[in-house]
This record gives sequence, structure tokens and C-alpha cells, in this order.
Amino acid sequence: MTLLDAPKSTSVPATDGRAGSPGRRRAGRAGQVLRWTALRLLALAVLLVAWQAVVAAGVWPRVLVPAPAEVWRALVRASTVHDGVRGVSGHLLVEHLAVSLRRIALGTGYAALAGVPLGLLIGVVRPLAVVLEPAVTFLRTLPPLAYLSLLVIWFGIDESPKIWLLVIAALPPITAATAAAVRGVPGDLVEAARALGAGPVSVLLAVRLPAALPEILTGIRIAVGIAYTSVVAAETINGVPGIGGMIRDAQRYNQTDLVIAGLLAIGLSGILLDALFRGVERAAVPWRGRA
Repeated sequence: MTLLDAPKSTSVPATDGRAGSPGRRRAGRAGQVLRWTALRLLALAVLLVAWQAVVAAGVWPRVLVPAPAEVWRALVRASTVHDGVRGVSGHLLVEHLAVSLRRIALGTGYAALAGVPLGLLIGVVRPLAVVLEPAVTFLRTLPPLAYLSLLVIWFGIDESPKIWLLVIAALPPITAATAAAVRGVPGDLVEAARALGAGPVSVLLAVRLPAALPEILTGIRIAVGIAYTSVVAAETINGVPGIGGMIRDAQRYNQTDLVIAGLLAIGLSGILLDALFRGVERAAVPWRGRA
């Protein structure tokens, strides 16, 4: 037998097997997280330095733009008992924030309970879409302060107008996202389910709803952000305890440091809340973004 008759080799170039190992991938992800965290901390440091430089230069009066240290002291005062005073208006900052988060949770929860079924119906039943979509768009374009006075007239100054305002603010994005997601479900999935004998309700609940779930969760996440931006408006009327009411009272007495401290509390808690929702999305729809 000659060399030409010898069987050809099908061997694969040797590798150490470590490039794609789970340990290597985890180490790479951890390194990336550390790099992004360092970049964010650097950006924060630059912002604080620029803020302090503006204050030191006297560009604006200190009553309008306090120094970062003054804002920190206001944050500490609002979070502790000092000189016999408990936080601000008798409540600690965390208590103000907890009340506001409760209102946001109730408002967004009620909006989701109504908005998801409404969006499903709008996305599937064309006559309902013709009638209801303009109403949803109308509500989506209204700023919260535009109907707050009307809600106060209807429901008084207790909790009801605040919750209703957040419901109305959060309902349109959930409904619109659900309707668009349902309409975007591939027709092949629907036709396959019908070919297997599924009725309209089964197709809606077993095919359309699961396929649209990623976009529905995104709509709810956006609605939470909208409700968060509306909570200060909701708490301008009898909003203490509440982070918006605390900021309103501080504004009345030109306590700019406390106003900024309240805004920082809202922003930081919003970041944590958004991270929580992103975790829920990853757990609920792990197939999202994958082929």
C-alpha cells in the first residue's frame, strides 16, 4: 500500500480545553463587572469634583447650589434622630421612601392588572382596538399634573388620588406594549396551534401571551419608571410621609440641600428597582435574546 492509499487523517488541532470552560467564562464576566464598576466610580468622582469646583468658584449662591458635603449632611440628618427631631417632618428618609415605593407598587400593580388584559384584547380584537387605542393614546399624552386637580376633587386629599394618578400614569405604557407584543407574535405559531385544535382562548393564553411576555415585562418596567417620575406630583397634596412630600416641604423653606438629598434618594432607589426588574425579566424569560 502506498502513501496515496493510506486513510486520510481527520484529527482536529489540539487545544487545552480551557478557552471555553465555565470557569474561564465566569472569570471573564467577573472581570468585566469590575471594569464597569470602576468606570462608574470614576465618573461619579469626576462629577463630584466638578460639582465642588462650581461651588468653590461661586458661580451660583450657596443657597441655590450647596456643596456635596452639605447635601451629605442633609442626607444624614434626614436619616437619623438629631436634637430630638426624627428625620424630616417626624419620619426618617427611609420611611418617606418606603411610603412612596408602596404607592408606586400599588399604582403600577393595579395598572398591570388592568393594562395586560386590555392590551391583549386590543391586540387581538380589531373593533376594540379601533375604539380603545385612541383613549389609551389620549391618556399617554396627559402629564400627571393635568389631571391631579380633578382627582383631588373626586377623591379628596387622602391616598386615593395619589394611587389613581399613578394608575393612570402607568396604564398606557403597559397596555400599548402588550397590544404591540401580541400583534407581533409570529403567525406560524398561531396557525400551528389552530391546526392542533386550539380555540381562540387557548391560542391567546397558551401561544400569544407567552410569546409576548418579554415585551409585556418591558412595558411594566417602563411603567414603573413613569410612576416613579410621577410620584412627586402625586405627593404634592398631603404627601407626608412620602419622598415627594418631603421634597415639597424642603422647597418651601429653600432647603436646597435637602431637596437634592431627596432627589438622590429617588434616583438611587430607582436604579436598584430597575435592576430588580431586569433580574425578574431574566428569570421569567430566560430565552430572551437567544436564538
